[in-house]
Amino acid sequence: MGTVIAIISVSLLPLQNLDDLTPTYFMGFFKAMVSGLLMTVYEVTINQLYDVKIDKVNKPNLPLASGDLSMRTGIAIASSSLLMSLAMGIMLRSPPFLLALIIWFLLASAYSVDLPFLRWKKSSFVTALYIVLERGLLLQFAYFIHIQKYVLGRPIAITRTLMFAVAITCCFCFVISVLKDIPDEDGDREFGIRTLTVILGKESVLWLCVYVLFIAYGAAVIVGLTSSPYLLSKLVTIISHSMLATLLWHEARTVDLSSKVSTLSFYMFIWKLHYVECLIIPFVRL
Repeated sequence: MGTVIAIISVSLLPLQNLDDLTPTYFMGFFKAMVSGLLMTVYEVTINQLYDVKIDKVNKPNLPLASGDLSMRTGIAIASSSLLMSLAMGIMLRSPPFLLALIIWFLLASAYSVDLPFLRWKKSSFVTALYIVLERGLLLQFAYFIHIQKYVLGRPIAITRTLMFAVAITCCFCFVISVLKDIPDEDGDREFGIRTLTVILGKESVLWLCVYVLFIAYGAAVIVGLTSSPYLLSKLVTIISHSMLATLLWHEARTVDLSSKVSTLSFYMFIWKLHYVECLIIPFVRL
């Protein structure tokens, strides 16, 4: 779901007016989205294939960890999804988008595959860097350029709105990459994965994430006040981010760090904030 919302959000940014919403646009967008979703299936499946033992402790309800799917089935899903994603990328005849898919595949593999110099998820710093690079930079630029040049047929022009989207998405990617390890501390500690939560403790990580998002929301309000020439965009940017910051503060103060249910609930709440941000971004015109 998160990937779908993020792709929709960034794919709307190259539009200049409602006349751009043509059948050509929707077809080009749909093909690119399906290709990205297939790569996401590969990414999730390859991660579960190499995390079966850990997931039996942290997430025993996942298909592979619970035994609902066999390892052979998991390998088949990962392989077919990867091949179909790359095949669609080739068919789109968009070199930047195909390059992004290849990089996406390499990053996802390096993150999960247990080989020398790989298995990046063992490092909390590299994990955060991986998610920021993939979701914050690669996905944003790839879809924006693909839609702008290869669907709408316009010259590539990196806009201030895109840079705003990249900046705030990178903040969310960092927070999500770090916060996701709080509910999984027990399994990570048992298997020697030195996440930031294992190193610093749950409370320090929680408030680090909250403060990062507070800074992002504050910067968004300033951008709305000073940079947007459109009244509607200015109002949406200022009011929405002020409300989200208030909601974040309220939720953060109610987290019970001793409860896995509570920390997992807060982690999912951050995802919801990210979804809302994706819905707001197309209204931010700078």
